[in-house]
Amino acid sequence: MDAAPRPAYQKFAVEVRPSAIDGQGAYAAEAIPARLKIGEVRGESLSVRDARIRATRSERIMIVEISDKKAIDFSKSADPMRYTNHSCQPNARLCIRQGRVEFYALRAIAPGEEITVDYGPTHHEGRLACRCGAPGCAGWL
Repeated sequence: MDAAPRPAYQKFAVEVRPSAIDGQGAYAAEAIPARLKIGEVRGESLSVRDARIRATRSERIMIVEISDKKAIDFSKSADPMRYTNHSCQPNARLCIRQGRVEFYALRAIAPGEEITVDYGPTHHEGRLACRCGAPGCAGWL
């Protein structure tokens, strides 16, 4: 059986599989050149207030605040990029553009390599141990 075609906003093939960092991860299924858009993730739009309430009710959240008023919850999204884990030495970056959450390669990413981003400030406020294993890991999210 052939794989389903990927959406136009998913520029490179990405697969989801178990991650040594945390749970599931997003992995490059083909070579991804530096500085190019990998893809994006789509989800449920909600207010930042509702998103923060929702975040307190779930151990594992997939929410990004895209403005002072709007957030997107990816918990039910089928997009593989929703499984992008944090790393203190990421190979990609998350960019919010025109209300979309996009991912760009910081450097060339080899097939089979886990795609990671630096989450930046999180709702964990330094209370969640970082498990990225990168040299110079900050230790906390």
